Amino acid sequence: MEMLLNPVEVIAAKRAHLARLANEGGASGEQHALLIMDQWIARPKGSALRILLEELAADGVKIRASSFDALALPTTMDFSDRSEVRLHLPAITFIEIKTANQPRVQPGFKGFFFALTESEIAASEQLGPRHRVALFNKLTGEFLLTSVPEIISRTKSMNWQLSVQL
Repeated sequence: MEMLLNPVEVIAAKRAHLARLANEGGASGEQHALLIMDQWIARPKGSALRILLEELAADGVKIRASSFDALALPTTMDFSDRSEVRLHLPAITFIEIKTANQPRVQPGFKGFFFALTESEIAASEQLGPRHRVALFNKLTGEFLLTSVPEIISRTKSMNWQLSVQL
């Protein structure tokens, strides 16, 4: 039996759907996670990011900038100084931030549905323990620092897809 919604219910359902899809929460969740972790910085931009990725590549690690949102640093660093980046590179942790903003997400992030991209998985494989995934629940403030292998071991369901841009 198909259930019909009245116009007010349709609007409410659309608003809830748009709130989930807009995921402005992703970006603001990343900003909040950065604020609570005092040794984290946002992913560098421009020439600083290029230097970081080039120094990684020189060590045989070829990852995309999109595979991390933040860096956990052992000390403050000047990313425009290639020698400083090279010196501290082994101690830098690359962090992908996933933000939950749905009431259905339970403690421990049970019920949290999110995507891991090919580039995030590849970065995890190449960086090993130097790649972490920070799960952050904007509604409750819960925070969990984990890894791609730990997430996959906890996975209840998996849905593969191919994302394309035309």
